[in-house]
Amino acid sequence: MLRSWALPKGLPPDSAHNRLAVAVPDHDLDHLTYTDEHKFIADIGWWELVDRSEKRFVFTLHGRDAPRRFALIHTDPPNWLLHLTKEQPRIDT
Repeated sequence: MLRSWALPKGLPPDSAHNRLAVAVPDHDLDHLTYTDEHKFIADIGWWELVDRSEKRFVFTLHGRDAPRRFALIHTDPPNWLLHLTKEQPRIDT
């Protein structure tokens, strides 16, 4: 199963602004190959787990731009907060 969150306010935060992230029903693995006009953001790269606890997932998104590290923080069911972390991955040039 694939865990999923929806961002009702659009794109992930690109600054200190946080975004509401609402947990949505898990998807079957065949959802990885499903395409439509609303799924363009989810399919541009891959993610890497950095740290995890019961209340928080820290992960790095690798996509069109430089990698960005985010934290999903559990607030109250089913809501989560998507936060761009202060500590960002180092980019080797």
